[in-house]
Amino acid sequence: MGGGHTPKIVGTVWGLLVLNTLGSAGAKTIVPLPRSLIQMVTMGALVAAFALALAVNLRLRIRASAYVFLLTLLLVTSVISSAHLESGFGALFRSVRLALFVGALWLLSRWWDGSLTFVRHHIRMYFAVLGSVAVGLVVSPGAALPDLYGGRLVGALWPLTPPQIGQYAAVIIGLTVLLVLGRRTDKTSAALVIVPSLVLLALTHTRTATLGLFLGLALAIGSLLLTSAAARRFFTWAVLCATVAAVGFASVLQAWFLRGQSKENFSSLTGRAKVWDALLAADRTTGEKWFGVGLGDKSFGGLPIDNSWLAVYNEQGLVGVTLVAAIIIVLGGVALLRPPSLQRACAIFLISYCAIASYTEAGLGDASPYLLHLALAATLLAAPAAPLATPEAPRRHIPRWARKSEVP
Repeated sequence: MGGGHTPKIVGTVWGLLVLNTLGSAGAKTIVPLPRSLIQMVTMGALVAAFALALAVNLRLRIRASAYVFLLTLLLVTSVISSAHLESGFGALFRSVRLALFVGALWLLSRWWDGSLTFVRHHIRMYFAVLGSVAVGLVVSPGAALPDLYGGRLVGALWPLTPPQIGQYAAVIIGLTVLLVLGRRTDKTSAALVIVPSLVLLALTHTRTATLGLFLGLALAIGSLLLTSAAARRFFTWAVLCATVAAVGFASVLQAWFLRGQSKENFSSLTGRAKVWDALLAADRTTGEKWFGVGLGDKSFGGLPIDNSWLAVYNEQGLVGVTLVAAIIIVLGGVALLRPPSLQRACAIFLISYCAIASYTEAGLGDASPYLLHLALAATLLAAPAAPLATPEAPRRHIPRWARKSEVP
């Protein structure tokens, strides 16, 4: 079950899941796209992903997965909280979306065997998304670097925000670096992915993605130091380059990091802390404390929450927070218990990145790129599937009189 060749259609399903999680809110595009059209495309991609996953796995063969099981419990919690309609009928729609997302992951779990197959699907799809961002930048620099976002890079062809672009760039940079260290790709191909992605990441001025990339890579490469000479060399050079950059370009790095903000604005995390304080101070019933108010748009009082834990607390309550924490702890625990390997390092990078980004980004409680990153980590940590046993051919009975007589 799950061993052997992975059908190409599985890669198509994964790509459709990526398309679904791109979202429908963002910057103004060169050609105005109605939000209803974008939602139709993203939701259609999810329905198509589920249908294709079902078509390729009609016998409903699945593998045990603690990650998808916990996601299923989170789905149940979301349905319970959304049934009260405190967040409107949109909450039920988002619950259906989450159900299709989790269902597609269950169907794909048949091919989760600890290989790097899904890593390559992940990199290819997000690199294609970044390619659309680069094309928009070339075609219309003004639309791609608007004043509304302080000159930060946005999606001019598809409405993508700077944090989204930064996240996609950081994730594929980290995974590609690890593939190079594990000698699973050549340096030329890796450079074609890493260099343009680094440029796009720098243009987004996204601090969370940058910190997540460096800290996640540090932890991932650290897990390879005892078994990989390439990892040790890379780590040494990285530390040396970081030291030189910190000394020689301190003022430039500080200006990039502050993005022209005052220290007061920076210390309040660009105003996020005020929203967080108001959310925590709001009166809630016992039911709302434990199960939340239902899946919404990750906002409170009309302002974005920008924190996965508080967004989950608001929408799925303490039960949801407990389940999300269990997801991170279980995946992290399994990764630490695995022997050193490239797959383990990639999983550690993804788990670390999502944990770091959860402080200033929402998405761990609903169908999102973060849940897809963690699903990728789950595929890497899955034990290789045992090959299907082939029945032994029955022995042919030879009559005693037909056997060769033994020579004394």
